[in-house]
Amino acid sequence: MLAKTQSVALVGVDALEVIVEVDVASGLPAFQVVGLADQAVSEARERVRAAIKNSGLPFPAARITVNLAPSDLRKEGVFFDLPIALCLLAAQGLIPLERLGRVLIAGELALDGSLRPVSGILNLTLKAHQLGYSVLVPAANAPEAAILGDVEAYAPATLLEAMRHLAGTKPLERVQDSGVAETLEPRYCLSDIKGQGQAKRALEIALAGGHNLLLIGSPGSGKTMLSKRAADLLPPLTRQEALEVTRIHSAAGKLQGRGLIRTPPYRSPHHTVSDAGLIGGGSIPKPGEVSLAHQGLLFMDEFPEFSSKALETLRQPLEEGVVTISRARASVTYPARFQLIAAMNPCPCGYWGDTQRGCTCSPLLRQRYLGRISGPLLDRIDLVVNVPRLSVEELTRAQTGETTVAVLERVTRARAQMLERQQCRNSLLEGRGLREHAALNAAAESFLTAAARQLQLTGRGYDRILRVARTIADLSGSLTLEASHLAEAV
Repeated sequence: MLAKTQSVALVGVDALEVIVEVDVASGLPAFQVVGLADQAVSEARERVRAAIKNSGLPFPAARITVNLAPSDLRKEGVFFDLPIALCLLAAQGLIPLERLGRVLIAGELALDGSLRPVSGILNLTLKAHQLGYSVLVPAANAPEAAILGDVEAYAPATLLEAMRHLAGTKPLERVQDSGVAETLEPRYCLSDIKGQGQAKRALEIALAGGHNLLLIGSPGSGKTMLSKRAADLLPPLTRQEALEVTRIHSAAGKLQGRGLIRTPPYRSPHHTVSDAGLIGGGSIPKPGEVSLAHQGLLFMDEFPEFSSKALETLRQPLEEGVVTISRARASVTYPARFQLIAAMNPCPCGYWGDTQRGCTCSPLLRQRYLGRISGPLLDRIDLVVNVPRLSVEELTRAQTGETTVAVLERVTRARAQMLERQQCRNSLLEGRGLREHAALNAAAESFLTAAARQLQLTGRGYDRILRVARTIADLSGSLTLEASHLAEAV
């Protein structure tokens, strides 16, 4: 007897429909899985067999063939344990065959018949929304399955519960969104940092316009403290942005039972991270730190200590907002529209230019250190700010300045103004849109022309100053660009 249902296979952040067919025929007992399945899928045979028997359900002593279609699509992971087991039970008449139609099923089986969570459930739910199907997933994935309220989602805890639900003997209640939002209270306050008025101002401008920022200063000057407070200076994600972020984290298996991610992500990889860990990769490509930071912040401390190859691979996502990973088996594209905040020392010892402590590095050593960051990469960083180390007197007498809440209000107001005017942040303005929304009067144009000649700006550098100046104008509530805005940007 033949039974079939539907599941999905993840390719990047996209879920592609997979038809799970199970045929139980007479013959010598055998259990075979076909359809370009990887090792984890092939091992489902033993998990399914043990789970069915330990749930007190019959397992057929027959020739069992499982086909995962389409056969040219690579299937991996433990997504298919539950649909295979339910099809086996349907083939024995324990579940009506029609109940397996128009439903997407995924879940890993433990040997005792309980269900374990799997990654990518939001991606599966989005596919079900597109197809008009319901979903059946493990109970631990219930918060994720409830994110899209218009999709019928059911979350059994065991194989037996799933069978009884589909058989109609003990239907499950539809999963509902708890409605509990993530806390948006600031974890750190900007007023904790004494002095550093220029660095705080640069951080505010960068976060308001979505500009990339490089902080240069000696050890202990406050670069890391500034970056940690940056995460709390970003307004909450919109519904669409939250769905984009959550589906990436879902595909990477990083949700851990949470629902919709409403706060912008903050990722801080160590400088020893591998290229695949930073950009993404593997034999079956997985999202890296740049994708996990989508719509949020990527903080890279000790910027020159990252491998030159890893740094150069940042150029594509910084420019295009996506990262494409090509392998022999697959080529996938992940969203990577993140904001980069990098921090570095001015030299290997860290004290070049420090008036309180002399530098021990030779000029050649300093040149090599700074040369690890290429010109094309620096050209994609809008703001470069020196963060001097405070003296003892400044530490004891310096004013703390504004709180995170006060700065967040200005950042939120400026971002709302940008979205109303041009439907994107200023960092994404280019071409005709940049010329239209960053138009210059005669005085401003004369100033920028002189600055471009003196600084020998590239075309990208010229546009970068316009974008930053537009953000400064938005923070001040000005509708037009003035020479003073350009001067601060320069």
